[in-house]
Amino acid sequence: QLRLVESGGDSVQSWGSLRLSCTTSEFAVNYYAIGWFRQAPGREREGVSCIDRVGGEGIPVYADSVKDRFTISRDIAENTIYLQMDGLKPEDTAVYYCATRSAWPHYKCSGDPPQVRDFTSWGRGTQVTVSS
Repeated sequence: QLRLVESGGDSVQSWGSLRLSCTTSEFAVNYYAIGWFRQAPGREREGVSCIDRVGGEGIPVYADSVKDRFTISRDIAENTIYLQMDGLKPEDTAVYYCATRSAWPHYKCSGDPPQVRDFTSWGRGTQVTVSS
């Protein structure tokens, strides 16, 4: 498994913004698709967004619940994947994880939000708390 590290979680009020970061020292983030997931207390982990590997033909994907509020991006020089979260709501409160899949076949971001079962390497998460 590959090691990923998330950061940027914090406590904010409704309609606030946060930018989460996902970085690694073990591979170049342009090599594999990277997914963002979240898990709220008492709920299953769910896919939030995905960005395909460079050279893959996928497009960024978002769950319906975050579409038009969250933006995923990649900074190759920083070897970091970002999740810009705007218009935060209390229901966005969760631990946020980034994950990747290095095994063949490479994961392709397309259409549906990423699924937990398709990813094999995970970070430890960063807490996001949104208060009303």
